[in-house]
Amino acid sequence: MTETANARKIAFATFVRRALDEARATRAWSGTEVSRRTGVSRQTINRWVRGDWASDPEAERVVAFCEGLGLNPAAAFAALGWDRTAAGPRTGQPAPPMDPDVEALLRRLVDPNVSDAEKFHIRETIRYLAYRPTLPVDVRKRGNQAG
Repeated sequence: MTETANARKIAFATFVRRALDEARATRAWSGTEVSRRTGVSRQTINRWVRGDWASDPEAERVVAFCEGLGLNPAAAFAALGWDRTAAGPRTGQPAPPMDPDVEALLRRLVDPNVSDAEKFHIRETIRYLAYRPTLPVDVRKRGNQAG
């Protein structure tokens, strides 16, 4: 293994370990809960912490891990030595414009003047909305007609 590859593994393992430590300390999440919230298996997360991977982690899993913990994937990409644009869609298409309300929430999450409690509440609300069951289209149409 080259020195660069080893340094990348150590940097990414450190990033993942810190993210897990923060999730345990601030949210009291177990490894199982981190896996559930991120959609990344415990086995995969453990391999990342050990630096026990032959090929680079899949970008989608890295993004899912970061988003599940409320982290910016760019920090993980930097640890892996990846270009930030690697996070975007692989189709070559630019990302669709972001909803202004979502942008406002993201700004609050990185604002140092917003309390950790408020940031936690924002993340929990977003997670709830992201993982709740989606209503079938015909049920949503009936609700619109009733009003």
